[in-house]
Amino acid sequence: MAETRESAIPSQRVPVWGRTGRAAQAARQGRLREAGPHLALAVLFLLGYGLVELLRYQRFAAPSWDLGIFTEAVKGYAHFGAPTLSIKGPGYNALGDHWSPIVALLAPVWWVWPSPVMLLAAQAALFAWSIGVVSDTTERVLGSRSKGLLIGAAYGLSWGLQRAIDFEFHEIAFAVPLLAVVCRQLLFKRWDRAAWWAMPLVLVKEDMGLTVAAVGVVLLVTARRRSTAAGLVLFGLGFAALTVGVLIPHFNPQHQYDYWAKLPGGTHPQLWQLAIAPFTRLTVWKTCGWLLGIVGFLALRSPLVLLALPTLAWRFASSNSMFWGQDWHYNATLMPILFLALVDAIARLRAGNAGPVLRGFAEGMVPGALAIGAACTVSLPVGVGGLADPGTWSGGQHAAALRDALALVPRGVTVESTMGPLSRLAAADDAYWVGGCKPNPPQYLVLDTEGWNNPPTDLPAYGAAFHPGARFTVVFNRDQVTVLRRQ
Repeated sequence: MAETRESAIPSQRVPVWGRTGRAAQAARQGRLREAGPHLALAVLFLLGYGLVELLRYQRFAAPSWDLGIFTEAVKGYAHFGAPTLSIKGPGYNALGDHWSPIVALLAPVWWVWPSPVMLLAAQAALFAWSIGVVSDTTERVLGSRSKGLLIGAAYGLSWGLQRAIDFEFHEIAFAVPLLAVVCRQLLFKRWDRAAWWAMPLVLVKEDMGLTVAAVGVVLLVTARRRSTAAGLVLFGLGFAALTVGVLIPHFNPQHQYDYWAKLPGGTHPQLWQLAIAPFTRLTVWKTCGWLLGIVGFLALRSPLVLLALPTLAWRFASSNSMFWGQDWHYNATLMPILFLALVDAIARLRAGNAGPVLRGFAEGMVPGALAIGAACTVSLPVGVGGLADPGTWSGGQHAAALRDALALVPRGVTVESTMGPLSRLAAADDAYWVGGCKPNPPQYLVLDTEGWNNPPTDLPAYGAAFHPGARFTVVFNRDQVTVLRRQ
């Protein structure tokens, strides 16, 4: 891996717990002073990310139902029950969809902050933690605090993280800092620590087992740690097979892994289809250009880039076009890998026999990456100028109507809803997607028809069409927001 100054590698210092008295106190104060600028950078991004997420939440701008789904899952764990996702169907267990038991770590926080906003804040904090890791690691590897802060800021502004923040909450929020720490340990040549930090990734999502196996491959390539590498490869591949083949089907209502159907050729794809399909899609090539372009393609000079291959393989092999592009949250886990691979590449070029042009380009990519990240801020849903508009903060009259409508829905009832109010209802009620509670008609319907083409004029009849025999009465109707109560 990258050549670093011995004084810059924490593992070669005398551990703080091995000192006593004034020496230990001085060492702790020294570490705090060193970490202070990187911590400040992380806090700055925490506030920025939190503001962006809060403004979107206040406007009821919901790009998907995922925030509602994870709200239900965390609420289930917090109540010491199953992570039931009523939004996906009555009694649907989250572990039958994706293997993400790590979200149970948010259950204790739910006890004191039972709100979807808590999940958004947790994601912002996890991303901010990874920024501190990337920034501090860069300083230690390249020997420059300014370079560390520049790379940390560029990483924080990267389009992959910005898209994930704009997407609401997702379980990959836990993978982002874990991958940053794994790459950090690999750069510091702490092979065993890298392996231990990689193992919890299998609790984030079922495909992360392949990434754990990739960490084992990097260990084999860089450190020749055959036993550790082989163990990590077997652990990662074995756990991925266990989750996809046994655990998820056990909790799935159809006792299957639903996402096999998203492969080319359906549930029984041919190997040639999986191998050829990614290379025939223009969107795939564009995404690769966006990913490598933000680090000047220098990540290709580092073995760390191998960690990105499993995620890219399953995404690009899928027949679901949403996985191929630059939207949503799918690229967030690649950002810490690419930026720390850039750092590793710069260190390798310094230590190698690269020509002055290439070395100059590599050094120039430190401020260059920040410039690219700043240009990526166009993906933010609210620009700086928009912060002066009161409607940006409150959401305007339509959001006010939604808030008044939700105030009429009691806690603990069954309710069906359209997308915007879903996460708020999921925090307090047994919430379903519209039409998803067919066996037992819900007590309330919350309908936001803004943006609908030819919205129904008779909303009680619209609700009764989903639930034959049930009768609904309008209890609120303002600004295209309607609340119906079952008689």
